Amino acid sequence: MRALLASQNAHKLGELRLALPGWEIDPIVGEAPDETGDTYEDNARIKALWGRAQAADVLVIGEDSGIECVALDGAPGLHSARWAPGLDQADALLARLADEGERRTRMVTVIVALTPEGREIVVEGVLEGTLARERRGTGGFGYDPIFVPIGETRTVAEIGDEWKNQNSHRARAAHALRDALSLM
Repeated sequence: MRALLASQNAHKLGELRLALPGWEIDPIVGEAPDETGDTYEDNARIKALWGRAQAADVLVIGEDSGIECVALDGAPGLHSARWAPGLDQADALLARLADEGERRTRMVTVIVALTPEGREIVVEGVLEGTLARERRGTGGFGYDPIFVPIGETRTVAEIGDEWKNQNSHRARAAHALRDALSLM
């Protein structure tokens, strides 16, 4: 399977490549559009449509992700990548919830894929967990050093990439995309 990712985020590209072995996934070159949607799906679709305008003959993947904290009524959510400008996002979240007892959190990824034939596929991946009290581990990126999946005592950054490539929110969405395409 050949696909183009409508994103310049090298970490996301790498994770999708590892979650979908045998796929050839490349980034679309150019300045991606602003994420102005009201949902992850809206933002993923904005990116996918932008990507479709760049390449009509291949599967185009638009993706949007976020971390949702119960104590913050689902925030930072859609704004996870930019809710604390000029700061490390994970450190800012830890500081914001430093005195908070409610630690339930989830990571969400939504993928909108557009086939060359014009079909749209929308899939979601969710990883439930809790927010650690401090950064732990050196693997992954973003919120991985502070996110502890349900059933684990270690953060995603401590568990490692092999686990993440099969179980993360992004991997779950990628696997759902693979499964949806196999039914077409």
